[in-house]
Amino acid sequence: MESLTAEDNGKTLRDDGNLIGKVIARQKGVSVSFYYRFKWDGKFKDFACGTWAKTGSKSKSLSDIRSEHRNASRKVAEGLDPTSAKKAEKIEAQTAIAATIAEAERLAAENKTFENLFDEWLRDGVSRQDNNAELRRSFKKDILPVIGKRPLRSLTEKDLLAVLRAVRTRGLNRTVVILYNDIGQMLRWAEKRKPWRSLMIDGNPIDLVNVQTLLDHDYQEERDRVLSSDEICELRGIFARLEHDYDTLPAGQKYSGIRPVNSRVQRAVWICLSTLCRIGELLKAEWKNLDLEKGTWFIPALATKGRKGKRQDHHVFLSNFALEQFKRLQKETGSNPFCFPSKNGECHVDIKTVSKLIGDRQCRFKKRSKPLSGRHHDDSLVLNNGTKGEWTPHDLRRTGATMMQELGVTLEIIDRCQNHLLAGSKVRRHYLHHDYAKEKTEAWRLLGERIETILA
Repeated sequence: MESLTAEDNGKTLRDDGNLIGKVIARQKGVSVSFYYRFKWDGKFKDFACGTWAKTGSKSKSLSDIRSEHRNASRKVAEGLDPTSAKKAEKIEAQTAIAATIAEAERLAAENKTFENLFDEWLRDGVSRQDNNAELRRSFKKDILPVIGKRPLRSLTEKDLLAVLRAVRTRGLNRTVVILYNDIGQMLRWAEKRKPWRSLMIDGNPIDLVNVQTLLDHDYQEERDRVLSSDEICELRGIFARLEHDYDTLPAGQKYSGIRPVNSRVQRAVWICLSTLCRIGELLKAEWKNLDLEKGTWFIPALATKGRKGKRQDHHVFLSNFALEQFKRLQKETGSNPFCFPSKNGECHVDIKTVSKLIGDRQCRFKKRSKPLSGRHHDDSLVLNNGTKGEWTPHDLRRTGATMMQELGVTLEIIDRCQNHLLAGSKVRRHYLHHDYAKEKTEAWRLLGERIETILA
């Protein structure tokens, strides 16, 4: 074979046992294609044994070709068609590979972790208003470091209790409730979908957790804190006193620890109280949606908080008191598109900013072992000596609504001033389109005058 040339093209070579080679001359060189000729069912059949060539990585050696020939000859002697046997071997090999892959996939599915579920839930199962940023933060801080690598099939209520108890030891009752609800929402989503539901064959572990046993006995999930008239007046006095104390400090003592409440925070407090808006809605407000000439504030649906994902536009008719707060705020931030701009001015401030600033000045209720870096840590905004507990920006919304009720405003108008989604038949919503602008304007006017009277 080494002596073959292009002139030998088409020549036939024969070896023992009906091993036949056909010489083929190509541009790349001369090669010999070998096949084994045998008789099967009265007819001659050929079985390919490989190709030998002078050059080329795919060339077989003559010993390999002869070995292939011997194997084929042995199968014929055993009554097997070597061509069919080779196909069967390929099918068996492919079946074995498919089985190996299937087993690997099965094991991978069985060993999917809590973190794997969290990632898929974020991608396909939940869509919060902040693009799930708070979910990512809370899970990465308190949950995933503890049970993130735990296979879901082995997750138990003890694992979940360990996570929630660790948060509870920091005195964060509200955080415990939020994490419990978020974990429950995720696991109930998984119960209905493959492959997760097959990994929870023993049931949903969150159903075995009683969150109430983890909370302080005096903790109330549904807040009912309402500021009294005296507390509203006291709050105004605190704002004024802190500003006075700071202004009268000598220049060298401005960093003694006394700090007035930021004027924007003060404006936010009075606007929330006088308009019944949510603090998040206010902090997202843009000047383009305020008409201070007409005294109106438009809150687009995307900036509101809805029930079960349903949101609606909201029109606020500002009382003289609320209008004055916005005018004072405009002197500070009117050059920016946002009423409460972030430090870089490119967006609105974080919607938790005011709640944090107010909470940091009521530290006796926070159960913190040490002050948070760069944050206030005092009791300067504690009202009524703390006998009624902590107050939050959302309590101002409840307080304003309660004051409206005391002023004789109907419950339906109060709901509309709070932009609640009202229940009712589809027929009623289809035919009745009165916007109640006059009634709401009167309700906000009464509330504004009541606040002015208290502060006077």
